[in-house]
Amino acid sequence: MTDINSALALTDAPKTTADAPSPAVAEAAPLVDFVELLFFAYRDFVADPDEILAPIGFGRAHHRVVHFVNRHPGMRVTDLLDILRITKQSLGRVLRELVDEGFVESRAGASDRRQRLLFPTPKGEALARQFVALQSRRIEAALEAGGPEGRDTVRRFLLAMIDPEDRVPVERLIERADRAARARRG
Repeated sequence: MTDINSALALTDAPKTTADAPSPAVAEAAPLVDFVELLFFAYRDFVADPDEILAPIGFGRAHHRVVHFVNRHPGMRVTDLLDILRITKQSLGRVLRELVDEGFVESRAGASDRRQRLLFPTPKGEALARQFVALQSRRIEAALEAGGPEGRDTVRRFLLAMIDPEDRVPVERLIERADRAARARRG
C-alpha cells in the first residue's frame, strides 16, 4: 500500500515547470488508466484460482500448466515451454509437483521415447474445470456489462494486445483446442 499511497500523494503535489512531463510521457498519460485497469483486472481474474491453489501449496504457474495441459492433452513439454515462455528449470519444478500430486501425467512419446507428453489426470481435469468455471463467470459478467457488441470488441482487443507475430499461432492453438474439445464431447 505504501507504493499506492505515495503515488497518490505525488499526484496531489503542486506541479512546477521542472516537474512537467516530457511530451512523450504526456501523450501516453491518457492510457495509464488502461494499464492500471489491466493490472486490476488480472489481479481479480487470477484471485479465484489463487484461493483454490493456496491450500495445496500451488501458485499461478501451476494454474497455467494445468490449464494448458488440460486444453491440449498429449502436448509436448517443449510446446508448453513455448506457450508459457518460462525456463525449463521453472517448468520442471512446477511439473514435478503437479505429477507428484497426481494432477498431470508425463508419458514418453510413441515414436520418440525421449519426448515427454503431458496429460491431465482426472484430478487435473477436475481442477482445470473448476478454474475455467470461475473465470468464465467473471468474463461472462464483464462481457454482459460491455453490451451487445462487447464480446467481439473484447476478443479483437485481446488479440491485438498479443505481439503481431504471435497472433496467428495463438488463434490456431485456441481453434485446435476448441475442435479437440468438441470432438471429445462427441
